[in-house]
Amino acid sequence: MAIRLGINPLTWTNDDMPELGAETPLETCLAEGKQAGFEGFELGNKFPRVASQLGPILQRHGLALVSGWYGSRLLERDVDAEMAEAEPHIALLTALGCTVMVHAEVARAIHGARATPLSQRPVLSDADWDLLAPRIEKFGRRLKARGLHLAYHHHMGTVIESQADVDRLMATTGPDVGLLLDTGHLTFAGGDPVAAAERHAARVVHVHCKDIRPAVMRDVKARDLPFLAAVLEGVFTVPGDGCVDYPAVLKPLAAAGYAGWLVVEAEQDPAKAHPLTYARMGHDNLARFARSAFG
Repeated sequence: MAIRLGINPLTWTNDDMPELGAETPLETCLAEGKQAGFEGFELGNKFPRVASQLGPILQRHGLALVSGWYGSRLLERDVDAEMAEAEPHIALLTALGCTVMVHAEVARAIHGARATPLSQRPVLSDADWDLLAPRIEKFGRRLKARGLHLAYHHHMGTVIESQADVDRLMATTGPDVGLLLDTGHLTFAGGDPVAAAERHAARVVHVHCKDIRPAVMRDVKARDLPFLAAVLEGVFTVPGDGCVDYPAVLKPLAAAGYAGWLVVEAEQDPAKAHPLTYARMGHDNLARFARSAFG
């Protein structure tokens, strides 16, 4: 099986709500992630951002760096300015052997705004698309020259959230722009991750495996809560603990020859969802789904 299983530290500690898991040291996250069976971690807010510091820490735990989130503002600045802003992040990822960069456009985004309901998320005009898509494509081309494949992360509360947004991004950019398929975000946005996997399998370069609790999703949508409030309510969980059909999602990716990471990224309140328990559950369920799909 060519794929590898990784995890995001959001299971233990939250980037957008640092008070969640604030008391949990990085060493605990890494040790428990390894104990749960994962081969690598994505970056989080407790990780050193210098390769000479982070590399030995990961090596001590027998873990790889999978990738890390980068939020661009390409609606507000050109690609040269964005590359300059991203340079420390690019240098860290390349120094530690990553092959993809998790990327989302965060200009106008509301996912971190604790009082703004998701119904007020930004929507791109045709003129915005005409500006943004070529810049993302050029950014991806520049990253490719540095050895990283741009993995575009559609995300709740951002300008590229819905299945229609994802389809349009894929249609208006070329293969230098890879897709990060996030099963939880797409389901929450009203899309179908199975259909997206079938339609865009050849462009998928990274996968975030978060599941959805459907009753919670219906409730938070009915109350029109902000994104972070929905997280606190427990809308996300680990693979196999919600409604996402992972065998059906993974099958077209396997058929297309996907050979990257499958990353458990299921932000929850660690006081309600015991991190090691959910990390083990996520790993074991995802490993079972992956064996079935990839052989």
